[in-house]
Amino acid sequence: MTNIARYPNGTVKPSNTDTYEHATNGLLTKRADLFNEGNRIRDRLAEIRNDIAALDRTLATLGFKGDLNAMMPRRAREVMFAKGELADAVMQELRHAEGPLRSRQIAAEIVALRGDDARDQKYVTDLTRRVSKVLRIMRINGEVKCVQDQRGNYMWVQA
Repeated sequence: MTNIARYPNGTVKPSNTDTYEHATNGLLTKRADLFNEGNRIRDRLAEIRNDIAALDRTLATLGFKGDLNAMMPRRAREVMFAKGELADAVMQELRHAEGPLRSRQIAAEIVALRGDDARDQKYVTDLTRRVSKVLRIMRINGEVKCVQDQRGNYMWVQA
């Protein structure tokens, strides 16, 4: 149970500070707890991957010849955007851009627009891949065109 100051009738006592130090300390504690939990989960995931690799080696030693990857249950497809929603977001970013943009820049803007966590590199990389695919389709349809910068990277603009 948390230590919340209460009156005898059960109502919460108002804070005596204007600095929000109690709230700040509580939020910092919660943040540290979540960070530590994330580390524990990451460590546990590494343990599981090592265990799976050990099982695979044992199966190979015992002479198993089947395709292990084909036997694994399929993950459900993660739907990040409704049909056409990503293409609309990409076009909106290109309309408001002051110049050509790379796929990663467009993805970063979409992450910010949606309020998602830009520090999640796996998510940003996955979104960049999806943005690139949408842009290739839009280029075929004549909606966007690409130019290359001096390093050979594709930059996208509205057609």
